[in-house]
Amino acid sequence: MDNNTRIDFIYLSEQDMIKAGVTDMPSCVDTMEDMFKLLYKGDYRMAGENNDSHGAMITFPEKPEFDTMPRHTADRRLMAMPAYLGGDYQTCGVKWYGSNIENREKGLPRSILMFILNDVHTGAPLAYMSANLLSAYRTGAVPGVGARHLARKDSKVIGLLGPGVMGKTSVAAFMAVCPDIDTLKIKGRGQKSLNDFIEWVGKTFPQITNVSVVDTLEDVVRDSDIVTYCNSGETGDVSTYPEVKREWVKPGAFLSMPAYCRLDEALEKTDVRKVLDNPGLYEAWFSEVPKPAHQYIPIIGVRFLDMVEQGIIDAASLEDLGKITAEEAPGRQNDEEIIILSVGGLPVEDVAWATKIYRNALANKIGVPLNLWETPELR
Repeated sequence: MDNNTRIDFIYLSEQDMIKAGVTDMPSCVDTMEDMFKLLYKGDYRMAGENNDSHGAMITFPEKPEFDTMPRHTADRRLMAMPAYLGGDYQTCGVKWYGSNIENREKGLPRSILMFILNDVHTGAPLAYMSANLLSAYRTGAVPGVGARHLARKDSKVIGLLGPGVMGKTSVAAFMAVCPDIDTLKIKGRGQKSLNDFIEWVGKTFPQITNVSVVDTLEDVVRDSDIVTYCNSGETGDVSTYPEVKREWVKPGAFLSMPAYCRLDEALEKTDVRKVLDNPGLYEAWFSEVPKPAHQYIPIIGVRFLDMVEQGIIDAASLEDLGKITAEEAPGRQNDEEIIILSVGGLPVEDVAWATKIYRNALANKIGVPLNLWETPELR
């Protein structure tokens, strides 16, 4: 019996994460595809009664009772997102972050994230790592998995609302799986963010030769092969969510929606395919909030569950991206069908990509070795 009680782990700063490959989007897309296959098999666990919860979140009141308590502002929350992933990963971990849109006034990202990766048997830490890039790239990679199976292979035009971090990683993922893309239409709020995004596109993807800033949502959607809304802001009033109208949507378009939006009645009809990144996640969300749920959780997949409850569509019509990646359900079947992917974000995505980065860091001696203890004081 091995009685070695020493526990060592590594700390990975953001620069260490970059050295270890966190921004390798093609590899991240492949990792997310592998992860979705494990999800479909059931070889994973997240929080909650159905093992599919997004996590545990702390929010703040509009009018705090205590002077020292933070008040609610857009995107202000603290959240823990734990998960276990099986297969070749066999690790568990938790992403912990604080988010506040007012951070931008201080020159900080809206969210500041850390991730701890653990040995699944002992619970001992393996790594403590900067997670802003980890989270951003795994979030963007999921639309890439969707596009690999659901977008037209000859897609050339991306229409993007929201030229922020999520917009960048989504575009990077689309480029990884749809190499013929040469045109990008962008709508954003501020000139600086637009300029920064256009500069990033020019440096990162010179094959995108046509980049234009557009003024309306219709301009974003119309004639686009791939449409993605990556906006952020206040939620609660569904009428204020940015809309997509069917009359704008090109036959054969793939709509990837990792941010809040609403569809017009024509686009909600049953001939438009509706795909969820993980059905159990939406069931967990739906059980946690009052109805209609879409006003509380603005992801479009939650609206799909509202539609099921209201008798507008049948639950069986909602498709599972994991089942599609496992090739037990069809991907795109023809060049005319319109397909919408709801991207909710899963803690198992963080575990999958963190495990890959951790193993690469170990192999290349990246990061700062740290010691938890030689022998624990209390046993």
